Amino acid sequence: MTFPHVRFRLWFAALALLSAALAASVESSGLRPDPEDHRAADRATVARVIDGDTIELTDGRMVRYIGIDTPEVRRRADGRWVEDPEPFGKEATQANAALVRGRVVRLEYDVQRRDRYGRLLAYVYISGPDQREVMVNEELLRVGAAQLLTIPPNVRHVERFRRAVRDARRVGRGVWAEGN
Repeated sequence: MTFPHVRFRLWFAALALLSAALAASVESSGLRPDPEDHRAADRATVARVIDGDTIELTDGRMVRYIGIDTPEVRRRADGRWVEDPEPFGKEATQANAALVRGRVVRLEYDVQRRDRYGRLLAYVYISGPDQREVMVNEELLRVGAAQLLTIPPNVRHVERFRRAVRDARRVGRGVWAEGN
């Protein structure tokens, strides 16, 4: 005959052994939580706007906006950067700067946290005039300063982005304006 308190102790001991075995299994398999979990987000201040889809933060990190592409304003020549804007490159850079220059932004990550150049890949948010957050990536699409650039697996907001592009094209904003 087993008394209830003995059964509880046996059950608790078995649970503790199972938990320890599971923790050891996870530890040895390399399945530890990623310290750079894509669901994490952080806040930082924008120090410099590089172009229409890239910014530098005050801590030196470079951030490339996920899901969009804007015309370039610089290119590499003889090992250095020279200004050589593509059509609408300056306009896209100005639109980005108007939104984020000197502001505190919130960065939201997707599946991949960095690109092949070491830049952070993020959805970038600012506080709007009504204190609601505005996603800069989406806003640049909405005003026609950017084009959709979907690179899986970073596709969390692709449907929002497609709607923004459709709207910009429908009303002829930015790069979608008649005659462009």
